[in-house]
Amino acid sequence: MAGFHTKTFSSHDDYMTPKSAWASISHIIPKDKVIWEPFFGDGQSGEHLRELGCQEVIHENIDFYENDKGEVVVSNPPFSDTKRIILRLKALGKPFILIMPQSKLTTGYIRESFKDTEDPLQLVIPRKRVQFIKTVGGVVQEIQENKCNFDCFWYCWKIGLPRDITYLEETPVRKVKNVKEINYSQSLKRLFRE
Repeated sequence: MAGFHTKTFSSHDDYMTPKSAWASISHIIPKDKVIWEPFFGDGQSGEHLRELGCQEVIHENIDFYENDKGEVVVSNPPFSDTKRIILRLKALGKPFILIMPQSKLTTGYIRESFKDTEDPLQLVIPRKRVQFIKTVGGVVQEIQENKCNFDCFWYCWKIGLPRDITYLEETPVRKVKNVKEINYSQSLKRLFRE
């Protein structure tokens, strides 16, 4: 998630999205559209989206409520302000893919915003809990693996997924980082072939 530039900023909203979470949904992001990642945070999510094949990504440290950019919003919005964000995106008619806590699904504003729309709200449910990266004052805190205590869904609107609920089945394969890992992996393969 990203902290954001506005007067309503809350320090507990400084949770960045790991690249693995973006990679898990890269197949549903419309890479031929101009993507707006409006919540700047540490600035990494825009780069992650580019690395995953998005051709044009707008990711600037500007106020979301005073700007309207791109064709599709792909973001981890500040959870403390999701009502205003959803209402604004809906008023703009802007397609979106947002990662938010599952508890947002039962809020009145989600229900009222999407219950009678021609384009239904669609959900993509991760295979496992997303482990966000906590920052304080822009500095990543100590390694916090498996510390997130709530589940999130990807909330999608006007994206045109084939199903209203999609369960992610595979997690991205971790890339081998160095020669020692490659040699170890190759050694194991040889060991089990013999």
